[in-house]
Amino acid sequence: MSDVQLVLRSTRVITPEGTRAASVTVKDGKIAAVLPYDASVPAGARVEDFGDDVLLPGLVDTHVHVNDPGRTEWEGFWTATRAAAAGGITTLVDMPLNSLPPTTTAENLDIKREVARPKAHIDVGFWGGAIPGNVKDLRPLHDAGVFGFKCFLSPSGVDEFPQLDQEQLAAALGEIAGFGGLLIVHAEDPDHLESAPPVSGPKYADFLASRPRVSENDAIAGLIALAKRLDARVHVLHLSSSDALPLIAAAKAEGVKLTVETCPHFLTLTAEEIPDGATEFKCCPPIRESANQDALWQGLADGTIDCIVSDHSPSTTDLKTPDFGNAWGGISSLQLGLPAIWTAARARGHSLEDVVRWMAAAPAALVGLEQKGAIVPGRDADFAVLDPDATFTVDPAALQHRNKITAYAGKTLHGVVRSTWLRGQKINDAGDLTDPAGELLVRD
Repeated sequence: MSDVQLVLRSTRVITPEGTRAASVTVKDGKIAAVLPYDASVPAGARVEDFGDDVLLPGLVDTHVHVNDPGRTEWEGFWTATRAAAAGGITTLVDMPLNSLPPTTTAENLDIKREVARPKAHIDVGFWGGAIPGNVKDLRPLHDAGVFGFKCFLSPSGVDEFPQLDQEQLAAALGEIAGFGGLLIVHAEDPDHLESAPPVSGPKYADFLASRPRVSENDAIAGLIALAKRLDARVHVLHLSSSDALPLIAAAKAEGVKLTVETCPHFLTLTAEEIPDGATEFKCCPPIRESANQDALWQGLADGTIDCIVSDHSPSTTDLKTPDFGNAWGGISSLQLGLPAIWTAARARGHSLEDVVRWMAAAPAALVGLEQKGAIVPGRDADFAVLDPDATFTVDPAALQHRNKITAYAGKTLHGVVRSTWLRGQKINDAGDLTDPAGELLVRD
C-alpha cells in the first residue's frame, strides 16, 4: 500500500458485490484495493472525495462509428473520443465501416491505428469487417488483434462495405469459428426490405413501414440456425424488434453461443413521438413503438439482451435531409447514452447497478476486455463520477462530437457526469478535457 498514488472516495461506489461507501486505491494506473470508506490514507497518496456522487466503472461502448480516416467530416477519433470521455465512457471499439479504407484487411487496420493513435482521448479497440471476397483476410485481422468481425445481411449504406449473402455468411462464419472468433451481425433480411413499401418523403410512419420487424426476426432466426450448425459465436447488433426476443431466449437456453445488444435510442425514444421530417431520429433498424420498447426493457431485465451500446453513427448535417428515404440513417448519442439510459431506467425501477452491468461489465465481457468494466482490484483504474439526481437539458451546441445534431435535443435528462478517469488520470473535469491519453487496445 505504500506505493499507492491515489485514493478515490465516495459514499456510493458501484462494485460487482453491490453499492457501498468505499475508498478505491490506485497504483500505476490499476485498482489496488477497494477498502472501507474511512480506511487510512497511504503515505504520499492524493485523496479525491466525491461525497455522495456515485463512483462507477468507466463505461465500455463496443459499437461506435468513428469514420476516421476518410469521412472525418462526419466524425473523427479526436471528436468521438472527447464525446465519449465527456459521457463517462473510457473504452470504445470502432466499427470497420464508414472509414476509408474500411477495416477489412490487416493493412487497412494499420492505417486506421496510425490515424487513431495521436487522437485518442480514451482507450480504443477495433472491429474487423467481413465482406464478400475477404475470407482470406479474416485470420490475419484476428492475429492483428481485432475484437471480432462485423457483417451486414442487407445493404450497409456505403458501397465499399457490401453485405454478405447466405453462402458468403456461412463461409465467413465457418472461418471465424475455426479460430474461435466472434461475428457481429447487422441482422435485417434483404428480401423483406426489398418487398416492403418503398419510402420517400417526410413521414416517419412510411419509414417505419419500410423496415418491418419480420426483417429482423427472420434474419436473427437464420443466424441462430447457422451459429448452432457451425458451433460459432455470434452477436446480434442493435436489436430493435422485440418480437425476436423469444427466439433469442430459446437459442440461449439451448446453448447457442449468442449474445445481443440494444441501444439507448430504442430504449428511450418511441415512434409515436417522432415528428415528420425529423430525420435526426432515423436509424436502421428503426425506432419502434412504445409497446415494443417496453418489451425490450423486459428483455434486458431477464437477461435475454446482454448489453446497451450507442451505435453512434454520425454524419454531416446536410445528409440529414427531411426526406426519410434519402437522409443518412444514424443517431449521434455517444456523450448522452449514460444519462439517457439512467433517466429511463430509474423511471422503470432499475438501479445504477443495472446500468453499470449493461453498459460497462457486459460490453467488456463481450469483447474479452478483462481489465475493464468493473471496480475490482487488478483492473484498470477507469472511472466515471456521476451525480445521478442532477438534471440538464440537452443543448446540441454543447456536445463534443463533430456535427452538432442529436435526437435528444431539448430533452431533460437525469445524471450529470462530473468527471472521467482513465488509468487513474482525470481526463474529463466537468467538461474540461485533457490532451489525448488513450491507448490502442488489442484482443487479449
